[in-house]
Amino acid sequence: MADAPERRRFSRIPFQSSVELHVRNGVAPARLVDVSLKGALIEVGDGFDAERGEPCALALRLGGGDAVVRMDGAVAHREGTRVGIRWHAIDLESIAHLRRLVELNLGGDVHGELAALVEDE
Repeated sequence: MADAPERRRFSRIPFQSSVELHVRNGVAPARLVDVSLKGALIEVGDGFDAERGEPCALALRLGGGDAVVRMDGAVAHREGTRVGIRWHAIDLESIAHLRRLVELNLGGDVHGELAALVEDE
């Protein structure tokens, strides 16, 4: 079977970091695999049991500094211990940090992604 074409509108930026994933009434330990302007792919432990569509919140610390990206979203998909999170709400400071991260990794060509982000809303 041939691979399905990529439907992704936002570039994934590989970024290794620990994250706080808030699901239900607890915090699940997780590691960030990659991030985009619309979500994140994380690696969770075997005991993680959230299903597709379940609300969650993610907090990602960028580097060793004080910059934290916080997003509210939902589980978009899950394959084993890898979970895709699509955000629905993000504060202005967090989107500014995320935009800068994407900009640095795409060589400044982030305008098309920002336009897609606006269209997506």
